[in-house]
Amino acid sequence: MNFQEVLIIVIIGLVLFNWRKLPQMGGGIGKAISNFKRSLNEPEEIDITEKKKDSGEHPPKP
Repeated sequence: MNFQEVLIIVIIGLVLFNWRKLPQMGGGIGKAISNFKRSLNEPEEIDITEKKKDSGEHPPKP
C-alpha cells in the first residue's frame, strides 16, 4: 500500500464513522485484540469428566 491508498482509507473512515467516535472505536478494537491474544496463550480448561448426580435416591429396581 502506498501513502495515497492509506490516506483515502483514512478519509473514508472519517466520513463513514464520525471523527469523534474514532478514539472509542480504536480503544474497543485494541481491547478486543488484547483479549484475543490473551485467550490464545491461556491453556484450555475444559472439564471432560462426567458429573455424577448424587441426589441420595437409588434407581427403582425392576
